Amino acid sequence: MPKVMDKFLLDRAKQCLVGGVNSPVRSFRSVGGIPVFIKKGKDAYLYGEDGKRYIDFCLSWGAAILGHAPKPVTTTLQKAVSQGTSFGTASVLEIKLAESIRKGIPSMQRIRFTNSGTEAVMGALRLARAYTKKDKILKFDGCYHGHADSLLAKAGSGAFALPDSAGVPKAFTRETIVLPYNALEKVERTLFLHHKKIAAVIVEPVAGNMGVILPREGFLTGLRKLCDRFGVLLVFDEVITGFRFCYGGAQNHFRVIPDLTCLGKIIGGGLPIGAFGGRKDIMKLLAPEGPVYQAGTFSGNPLSMTSGIATLKILKRPGFYARLWRRSEKFCKDLRRISGLTGIPFQVNAIGPMFSVFLTPGPVFDAATAQKQDVSRFNKLFHGLLAQRVYFSPSPFEANFIASAHSVKELRKTLGAFLKALERSAER
Repeated sequence: MPKVMDKFLLDRAKQCLVGGVNSPVRSFRSVGGIPVFIKKGKDAYLYGEDGKRYIDFCLSWGAAILGHAPKPVTTTLQKAVSQGTSFGTASVLEIKLAESIRKGIPSMQRIRFTNSGTEAVMGALRLARAYTKKDKILKFDGCYHGHADSLLAKAGSGAFALPDSAGVPKAFTRETIVLPYNALEKVERTLFLHHKKIAAVIVEPVAGNMGVILPREGFLTGLRKLCDRFGVLLVFDEVITGFRFCYGGAQNHFRVIPDLTCLGKIIGGGLPIGAFGGRKDIMKLLAPEGPVYQAGTFSGNPLSMTSGIATLKILKRPGFYARLWRRSEKFCKDLRRISGLTGIPFQVNAIGPMFSVFLTPGPVFDAATAQKQDVSRFNKLFHGLLAQRVYFSPSPFEANFIASAHSVKELRKTLGAFLKALERSAER
């Protein structure tokens, strides 16, 4: 039975919001049923409008690494609000956050803040095209880089159902080459044949929009070498992975340095933000220093800057990531054991506090293998967890996240709920 309060709110929302939501995956279209309307978040929990409390593993799609409304951040924000919410001018706050990011990700020698990850990617690729004087972009099937027209080609997550969005001119997507993730030999062949037309290779160093998919050994290193060999820029989309499982980016973890990096989510401490940056010789082409135009009224917003500065200070504390990894790895190890206990095969793809469950017996390493997931059973699993007050990301092709706010008690409760929901999902 749909929850009365949420059904009432969805009907009301549909009278003024398209589909009742402001981002498609929130509609629960991927999993069916009525979406949960949330009133507040605190620590590891979401609180619904109907008064129910959920252990949250979506965490605002990875942004809330400290959990919801962490006191050190909210206290700082309360003070900042009294100073003004938007200036539309330069501020010291922008400098402070940029300096913190550059210390964490040294490859970002120069940085430009934006309002979202989508804007960050748009700016980075415009810059790549200007620098190389070439037009085509090479991306990977299932990797999502925001909703810019040229990138809505096999974009993962909710876009699995609609590989190409209506309203996108064919001429735009003709400038985008799509290859399977982890298929290095196909990248080499494509660059060999078309490198004179390709400006950049853009990749999620750990894919998070077809579920979590890790790069095979040598994949990222191989991309770096191929890009150098053929005169193509390498762009890392670290909107999800930036500061998620180490201080800095996935490039620090895998020791592969891109030419340009895109960030979002965590660097805003839960407020809207994006950023792109990279080598000085590339970034100097950006206005006002160069001819590549990019702008935004709310870019460098003082509240987002304040929240980001406060969050990165906490992340930089000694032992923060080590503790988060230990707790996350134990949880994922215990999650995998449930398959042996039940005899129901599934995969847990994980790296530190970032994981996905795939209801398939075989390994998942690209979009094609991700799509072998039993979507119908995943939907039952999702709703079985929801009934036990555990909120996973509402799609079979999205990542889940663990925050520092998740206690051992909450993770144990989740394991018990998962076992029950999994067994029920196997019932006819």
